[in-house]
Amino acid sequence: MQPNDDHDGPCEAMTPSRRTVLGAAGALFAWSFVPKLAYAAPGARDPRFVLVILRGALDGLSAVPPLGDPSYEGLREGIALRRDGDMPALPLDGFFFLHPAMPNLARLYGANQAAILHAAATGYRQRSHFDGQDVLESGQPGPGQTADGWLNRLLGVLPAGEGISRKGALGIGIVPPLVVRGAAPVLGWAPPVLPRAGDDLVARLMDLYGQRDPVLARAFAQGVDVERIVNREGMAGQRARGGPDSADGMRLIAEGAAKLVNADDGPRVAALAFEGWDTHANEGGATGRLAGLLRGLDGALAAFETGLAARWKDTVVMVVTEFGRTARVNGTIGTDHGTGTVAFLVGGAVRGGRVIADWPGLKPESLHEQRDLRPTTDIRAAAKGVLSDLFGISGPVLAEKVFPGTAGLMPIKGLVA
Repeated sequence: MQPNDDHDGPCEAMTPSRRTVLGAAGALFAWSFVPKLAYAAPGARDPRFVLVILRGALDGLSAVPPLGDPSYEGLREGIALRRDGDMPALPLDGFFFLHPAMPNLARLYGANQAAILHAAATGYRQRSHFDGQDVLESGQPGPGQTADGWLNRLLGVLPAGEGISRKGALGIGIVPPLVVRGAAPVLGWAPPVLPRAGDDLVARLMDLYGQRDPVLARAFAQGVDVERIVNREGMAGQRARGGPDSADGMRLIAEGAAKLVNADDGPRVAALAFEGWDTHANEGGATGRLAGLLRGLDGALAAFETGLAARWKDTVVMVVTEFGRTARVNGTIGTDHGTGTVAFLVGGAVRGGRVIADWPGLKPESLHEQRDLRPTTDIRAAAKGVLSDLFGISGPVLAEKVFPGTAGLMPIKGLVA
């Protein structure tokens, strides 16, 4: 087993403190900030952008195995995927394949509505989950530099008007991702875990907060507005059969997020996180633990497609993770913290049907620090490309305001159709 630079026991979880306001349903949250009215939609497009964060570090070499690389199978003893057999990998372009647990993504790829970025990472090169997630979500060059996230800052740079910024961002989960925190308005929703409070209690709380705490009153009112959409869209009372990161839990969260983002009066941008992608032991190959997680993610992508059907042509769902995993399998049939990994772009607005990679190869001398897939594509450049084309934001504004300190990192063009 290879030594893990930051792992001497259970991996640390990223749980920075956030100001959270409990709404009427017990699992409905809202965050209130000073709004900045803004709207930007190139042409007639009414864009939707959803960011899905896979916490724990996805093994990109298993999610999208490079079966055409002659060094792949030797590094993946016990978990290597294959072109044939009972559960063959799904072909993409003859060199890259897709894990068999992701047939929906394969279908979207075949319909030119999904693109894959391989050998990708942020500029972070250490292997701490906490710091890696901080860099991924803050959009800063290093950890601990800001308390706001790049998706929230996106709303602050859109031209003034009515629309996207005014509706704010949606943070999914009891603890919203850092990427949506900041000065722009943020709404929150999580699948309910407690029965909804009665209308009388809601009215009493509204009156109490209105008299004693105007800031909390505004936040509470936002929560009630979200609940109104939830009830109208038939989402109230839904429960997952497993935990939030089970296949059913991922599907339910994606369905709820899609309905809120799809609504005419709902937010246009959203972020959510799925936990549990840290596969140090018993990772599995075509079947096993990682296969179950990928199956859940695949179902969530299908739920986004269904729930956003009316807006699908204007939608991009971006799936990212803080870093990858080691190229070689460890002594417990798992993989340790690594560097390069994959990111997915899915949606009717994606110019898909391709794997975007400057492939570094898997020979020992080609690996980062002789252990990890060497990253050759920056996830921030991909995010810049999507935001530029989807929302009409210039490269200099993205480099100065959304991803500070990245003037030399050009947006990847042509990711949006």
